[in-house]
Amino acid sequence: MKIKFLLLFSAVAISITACAQKDNSIEKAETTIEHEMVVEGLEIAWGMTFLPDGSMLITEKSGEIIHFKDGQKQQVTGGPEVYARGQGGLLDIILHPDYEQNGWIYMTYASSEGEGEGGNTAVMRAKLDGTTLTNQEVLYKATPNTTKGQHFGSRMVFDNDGYLYFSIGDRGETYTNPQDITKDGGKVYRINEDGSIPEDNPFVNEPNAKTAIYSYGHRNPQGMILHPETGEVWVHEHGPQGGDEINIIKKGANYGWADVTYGENYGGGAISDETNRDDVEDPIHYWNPSIAPSGFAYVTSEKYPSLKNNLLVGALKFQYVEHVVIDGTEVIRREKLLEDVGRIRDIVQAPDGDIYVSIETVGIARLVEKETTNTEE
Repeated sequence: MKIKFLLLFSAVAISITACAQKDNSIEKAETTIEHEMVVEGLEIAWGMTFLPDGSMLITEKSGEIIHFKDGQKQQVTGGPEVYARGQGGLLDIILHPDYEQNGWIYMTYASSEGEGEGGNTAVMRAKLDGTTLTNQEVLYKATPNTTKGQHFGSRMVFDNDGYLYFSIGDRGETYTNPQDITKDGGKVYRINEDGSIPEDNPFVNEPNAKTAIYSYGHRNPQGMILHPETGEVWVHEHGPQGGDEINIIKKGANYGWADVTYGENYGGGAISDETNRDDVEDPIHYWNPSIAPSGFAYVTSEKYPSLKNNLLVGALKFQYVEHVVIDGTEVIRREKLLEDVGRIRDIVQAPDGDIYVSIETVGIARLVEKETTNTEE
């Protein structure tokens, strides 16, 4: 009887420890981070990337591409025709890892190309000639088109092997798209740089499967990074009311939505009675209540010693940057930076180590870590 009690006590202790790892309390900032405006007069700067000369390419969700150089904004022509509805429009933008050799720029956007009304997420690459995009190639276009305005996903990253990963949200089809590998939506995809499908993608031999799919069961990932030490792709994604998640992407893995979730319906009521399952990958962290995460960075820069080797996440809902302190894959502390500055849409660490944040209806700001003075000497 005593042995049974000890085993029961141990199981309870383990359960309590596991719950503690999902602690969603947020602490007063120990970090003194300020910001200075760099690019003003923007509406929804959804994505940004940096050219080798230090200038910046910026996507406005409305469809404009801006080249910010020497303090001036120049309009870039030749961009894709976007389906601007709800959360859709011109979205992420990144450079090919060998940009200086090949000149490829990659963009995601909502596109009405194809059959049916509405639009869905597309991936394009192009080259920049002065202030004009040339050599446009559509690499992927999700189907079917729909007039629903939510959940286009659209973050991108290249891994160390040169594969391009991108996300597409469930497009509002909660109970059909995410768990069905024959349908686009609610997935993370992996393609070659030219849009072809890698031969070792997990579902290339599955009948009728969308062979670009790398993982499934996602809701709406709007943050994606390549972990600089492990080479893993990490995403964060929107939950409904609660249940935003950080996930490490694994080949062929199911991340649960909407069968398994920590969130609930807007206005209350369960979506699912399961928060974990043996065949579903657990998040390494989830938020409850939801912060509506967008923009994601792993800080490696020496310019921010208090942030280095940790995560930054934009909080659309609460209008701050969240500093997520990690130990390996465990979140050990969270703190708010830049409180009440506005809805944070994107966060990018530039090649020179400076970190930039896109603030909706405000513009793009550079983070500055304020030096502390030792007064005890």
